[in-house]
Amino acid sequence: MLAATIVPVFKLYGETRHWPTPDLLHCESIPERSLLHDWRIRPHRHTDLVHVLLITRGSVDLELEGAHHHKRNAGVIVVPAMTIHGFCFSPDVKGHIVTLAQPLADHLGKALDDGRALRQAGFYSLEAASNQAQIVTLVSQIDREYRHPAPERRQLLEVLALALAIELERLVLPRKPTPQRAIPMAREKGRQHFERFHTLVEQRFREQPGIEALARELGLSRAHLNLLCRQQEGRSALQILHERLLLEAKRQLTYTNMTIAEIADGLGFSEPAYFTRFFKRNTTLAPRAFRKHLMEQP
Repeated sequence: MLAATIVPVFKLYGETRHWPTPDLLHCESIPERSLLHDWRIRPHRHTDLVHVLLITRGSVDLELEGAHHHKRNAGVIVVPAMTIHGFCFSPDVKGHIVTLAQPLADHLGKALDDGRALRQAGFYSLEAASNQAQIVTLVSQIDREYRHPAPERRQLLEVLALALAIELERLVLPRKPTPQRAIPMAREKGRQHFERFHTLVEQRFREQPGIEALARELGLSRAHLNLLCRQQEGRSALQILHERLLLEAKRQLTYTNMTIAEIADGLGFSEPAYFTRFFKRNTTLAPRAFRKHLMEQP
């Protein structure tokens, strides 16, 4: 039974390494990734990532929260954060996977008046969908833009992601949600606390709040919050906060001309030297060296 199984928490599709770029979006083809795993991605979950898989050819044996499905031909799979999922693809599979970091998924949801497409797990056939061509075109555009950096790349990727979210809403809205098996109350409550913690981190990470204060705001003890974080994601609450700080630092160093001192101040560091030590401890590179390395990339 799933409840008795330790389900790994992956940071990216089939991986345990951290998010590879400063972007809040990642795109790659399904074959290039799943071939490395013999076409099978074992059941796992993400605490802060949303998957959108577009399959244009082939088949997949899909597991969503313990329910098994066999799907063939064109379709879209949506996997929200915290959903236990696994895939076994046929070797002739064609398609792409677009992965959204939770902050971007939340932003898109708000832009759509709290749209449900990215929060509802499911498989949606494109065989008779009126917007099949639009979805295929948008994913192709996202893939092309992601692989070939150009001026205003981040802005265009976010616009394309919003357009994709809109098309997914149109695909999902006419359908009734597939009933899911009941989630045990204790597990559901723990997940709700953890999701609220992630929301607080996203809202307040620039202030570098104390974990004790965040736990009180959630009505938890620090020990309980850390236990939840380790159960849900295998890391402490402080590590999660620091990873969000680091992601923002990378984005600022990549996409802005702000000085190191300005970035440090905007992220709540009292001295640039503290920021430099924090960044180097987590990346092995000082901020200036990280920026220089990016500029040297072809």
